Amino acid sequence: MSKRIVFTDKAPKPVGPYSQGVLVDGWLFIAGQIPLDPATGKLVEGSFEDKVRRVLENVKAIVEAAGGSLENIVKVTVYLRDISKFSEFNKVYAQYFTKDPPARVVVEVSNLPKGVDLEVEAIAYIGK
Repeated sequence: MSKRIVFTDKAPKPVGPYSQGVLVDGWLFIAGQIPLDPATGKLVEGSFEDKVRRVLENVKAIVEAAGGSLENIVKVTVYLRDISKFSEFNKVYAQYFTKDPPARVVVEVSNLPKGVDLEVEAIAYIGK
């Protein structure tokens, strides 16, 4: 098994004992990303759409650090504290995944780290 830890300063530093991403035999597992600004380490303020953009930019930075792009992502899991924001989420998400979007699940949860509104994790195939 070939295993490599993926880290980039363009995504937030982990806030616990985990890696931003782990690349195993061409498969990249991206840890859940919340709307943390990698430059400041602070939560993004502003609209829900601003927070979604920050989360997806964090995911994008990690997949790019592994040598891929958003097109390499095959599965996304989205956790929302309020499922009524589903269409707002989709509006921004569709700007990132414009062609052949990955498989996806969206679930409503009662709480998330740091009390944020959303968290997104992803799996990508970068290749061997």
